[in-house]
Amino acid sequence: MTKELDLTRGSVPKVLLQFAVPYLLANVLQALYGGADLFVVGQFDDAASVAGVAVGSQVMQTVTGIILGLTTGVTVLIGIATGARNSKELAAIIGSSVWLFAIVGAALTLPMAVFHSPIAELMHTPAEAMRDTEHYLLICSLGIPFIIGYNVVCGILRGLGDSRTPLYFVALACVINIVLDFVLVGGCGMRAAGAAIATVASQGISFAAALWFLHRRGFHFEFTRRDIRMNGYFSRRVLKLGAPIALQDALINVSFLLITVIVNQMGVIASAALGVVEKIIVFAMLPPMAVSSAVAAMTAQNYGAGLRERMNRCLMSGIGMSLVFGVSVCVYSQFLPDTLTGIFTRDAEVIAMASGYLRGYSIDCVMVSFIFCINSYFSGQGNSWFPMVHSLIATFLFRIPLSWAFSHIDPGSLVWMGFAPPLSTSVSLVICLWYIRRCNRQYKAGMLAG
Repeated sequence: MTKELDLTRGSVPKVLLQFAVPYLLANVLQALYGGADLFVVGQFDDAASVAGVAVGSQVMQTVTGIILGLTTGVTVLIGIATGARNSKELAAIIGSSVWLFAIVGAALTLPMAVFHSPIAELMHTPAEAMRDTEHYLLICSLGIPFIIGYNVVCGILRGLGDSRTPLYFVALACVINIVLDFVLVGGCGMRAAGAAIATVASQGISFAAALWFLHRRGFHFEFTRRDIRMNGYFSRRVLKLGAPIALQDALINVSFLLITVIVNQMGVIASAALGVVEKIIVFAMLPPMAVSSAVAAMTAQNYGAGLRERMNRCLMSGIGMSLVFGVSVCVYSQFLPDTLTGIFTRDAEVIAMASGYLRGYSIDCVMVSFIFCINSYFSGQGNSWFPMVHSLIATFLFRIPLSWAFSHIDPGSLVWMGFAPPLSTSVSLVICLWYIRRCNRQYKAGMLAG
């Protein structure tokens, strides 16, 4: 039986790191099999095919963000119930989630599959890349149920304190996806369609392995088929916690899509360059994302146990760990950006334009080290509305307008656009610091009144 960590005991930095490392490795592998599509297509096909995969994966990232946001509600509720040692509530949350996410899967898969062509057109996809984008979107849309199933299982396990087992599922998916990418794209010449088939197949096999594991292992508390039923109360709680996070992720990804639309109008080279940098940034932000996810799970368990001071230490430790990675990526990107952008393409024009964009964008890796952990700190306490509000303010009032304005300074370059992300994240940080100070004053006032 896989060991589940008790996140309410032991040294905070040690426990946080112990939980975060498997999460980080899982995220790295997940990004590898996501980035493998772009990498393999970039090695065997032209800029149009690279742009097709870049645009299609950007759309699918929006859908995945919605799924991850909703499953975060499951992780947090399970974490709180675990901290409170409430086994009956744990069984009810898990059982209700099965039905809830079956409905979510149907609600996302059907419209994405039916409207994949109009979506590609809405993205202002360059004409040369339209066919590849449509193929990639249609095939990946059919795999949405696998994405949901896998993330629900992993969300449950992480809420229970097990971040190691999901690593094995992702490793399996990564190996299968990379092998199939080379076979279908490199060997069979199937371009973006082959990359999409590889992605869906790997996700399906990983989900099947996750189901088999849960069936064989079970839980440390009583859970039977009778628990698998729609519970209105817990379904509403999952949605209340997860919906703001899902909405936040969806709208922020919509903002990425809008930025993609802006860049797509600058030509296929700019479109491919944007896709390359987005993939690099996905990898660069994996460590702070993994640490912040650990902060959310650890905060939830300690919140359920009523250990406020331990929650605060968890936040500070998480920020410190994230900064180590964020600062390293930023510094490296200032001096050797070509060594990163050249990984995903051999086109000299794409490499040069992507490198200029990366220099500014990489500063955001430092800024999000604070924001990711702060958002997880509040979400772990059941407050998912504040992270959503400040993120949307920064994104729609600053990032998109700044990206549009900077794109007109030098239409032949993405250098200025690279500074839009860190500037908008700075706005989020100012709002977060104000809110934390306000919450601390209210808490102290409540303690004195009590």
